[in-house]
Parts: sequence; structure tokens; C-alpha cells
Amino acid sequence: MKRSRWIGLACLPVLLAGPAAAQVSLNAAGATFPQTIYQKWFQEFKEAQINYQALGSGAGIRQLTAGTVDFGASDMPMTDEDMAKMKVRPLHFPTVLGAVVPVYNIPGVTGELKFTPDALAGIYLGEIKKWNDAKITSQNPGVKLPAEDIVTVHRSDGSGTTFVWVDYLHKVSPAWAGKVGKPAGSVMWPASGLAGSGNPGVAGIVKQTPYSIGYVELIYAAQEKMPYGAVQNKAGKFVTASVASVTAAAAGAAKSIPDDFRVSITNAEGAGAYPISSFTYLLIPSKIPDAAKKKAVVDFLKWMLDAGQKEAPGLDFAPLPASIVAKEKKQIAVIQ
Repeated sequence: MKRSRWIGLACLPVLLAGPAAAQVSLNAAGATFPQTIYQKWFQEFKEAQINYQALGSGAGIRQLTAGTVDFGASDMPMTDEDMAKMKVRPLHFPTVLGAVVPVYNIPGVTGELKFTPDALAGIYLGEIKKWNDAKITSQNPGVKLPAEDIVTVHRSDGSGTTFVWVDYLHKVSPAWAGKVGKPAGSVMWPASGLAGSGNPGVAGIVKQTPYSIGYVELIYAAQEKMPYGAVQNKAGKFVTASVASVTAAAAGAAKSIPDDFRVSITNAEGAGAYPISSFTYLLIPSKIPDAAKKKAVVDFLKWMLDAGQKEAPGLDFAPLPASIVAKEKKQIAVIQ
């Protein structure tokens, strides 16, 4: 008895002296669209230290391709050409759904305006130049819109938010499709205007510039208390962006989403669907040689798909449909 007690006590200092397990550190970069919820998630997830730089979707894809980050983030799915440049095939993991909204600064107008697809396309094509143009006033009876020049504001960086915005315009406007071409994160804008970096940059410029209009993710409009418009959807209804209307836009996509999750849900079917809605993605390498980093990434994805989803509505994001969560959980097993 004494001998066994002596052995236990002798071992105790060795156990106490052993170094504590170091927390795994992960570096990531990309979209500003989901920045607010990612910051919250990365702070709450205690199994790893995740350092995230919100530089825009284009920068996230470039850094992932260059191998300077452990994973990227983007609102626009990577193209086949982008993926072919990578040494390790990336996997797309939808995280939440959000909305891109038209925000505006019109002195004397604080209420919600209604925008048709033709009006939004015409403004960004430079064909609708004044706020009192009939294509705007006809849908907003009773609102006194001024005969002032419209100042358009767009993103200066390669942007998933831009991709979502122009993906919508490409679908609803033959004139836009013909003049601008396929959706992309960077655009040669037909209408001259001002440019801001990130969603915060665009929101800031619109807030400071009278008679301007821009596009930002819903949370930025809400945080800055900026007016934003209802948009006419495919069913002809004017719909305001909300968790419910974004969820309605995702409902159809959930039934036919491809196995690689690269899909567009702009201009979705359904009377209650907000038409400028989108998934946002984490771009995860399919092979992660570092065992500790692989475990941390896998554990985070599992946590995000369960506990993390519950926090989405509080930040004006829509949680993922259950069917998509189930498909993503299966895809986690693909990571080697």
C-alpha cells in the first residue's frame, strides 16, 4: 500500500509540470458580407483561435489559392477556372443566407422606397439619372422624390456582394446582360459613380453622400440605421429583406441544390421570396495535412452547423435549411 502511494506521489509532479496543450491557430480571409456573424462565431468557438480578415470575397479566393490562409470565405461560388488553379480542390460549405439591399440617402425621404428590376438595372446602367424618373416615382406614389442626379455607389474591391447584386441584375435585365455580361465580383460599371471598400465602405459613402444609392448586406443597413428599399420579385410582389423573406428564397434551392453547393438563389420563385438573396460560403481545402488544423476545422464546421445556426436570425441572417445542413455534415467526411 505504501509502495503504490509513493509511486503515485512521485508521478504527480511530472504530470503537473507537463506543458498545456497549445491552442491551434487558423488564419482565414474573405467576404465582408458575413463578417459580423463570423466574428461572433470565431470568438465563441473555443477549440481554436481563428484569425479572420474581412477583405472581400475576391481576396479570400486569391489568398486561399496562394496558400497564405487555412481557409477562405466567399459569397460567390468559385468558378471551375478558379478551382483549377488550386493545388488542393476546395470544398464549398454554405454557412448562412443573407440579403443584399439597395440603400439610399435622399434628403427628406426616410421611408421605404419600392424598386422594380427595371429601375435598379436602369440606375446602375446610367439610364435612369434622376430620382424623379417615372420608373421610380410610378411605384412610389405619395413620395416626393427630387429632381436631383442619382449618385451610384459600388464596391472598389473584388466582392461577393457585388457578384450577388449583378447576378440578380443579369437575370432580370436583358439590357444589363447585354452590356455588362456575366456576373463577376469585379465589374466595369456603365454608370460612373463612387466606390467603397467592403460593405462598411459602401454604407459609409452612401450615408455621407446626398442623393446616393448603393448596395450592402442587410446587417450593415440595419446597423447604420439606413433606409433600404423593397424589391419587386419574380412573382411581381414588392418584398422587404428579412430573415423570413431570405428563408423563402432558399426554400426552392434546398430541393435541388447541387452536391458541390455552388448555386445562385437570386430572383427565386415564391411570392414571399426576397429576390437578392444568397448563400455565403467557407472554402475549405479537401486535404489538410496538419492533423491538428484538420481536427480544428472539422470541429468548427460541426459546431457551425449546429450551435452556430441558432445565432443567425439575431444578426439578420437566415439559418440554413435542415436538408442542406444534413448534406454538409456528409461532406465534412470528405476532408482528408
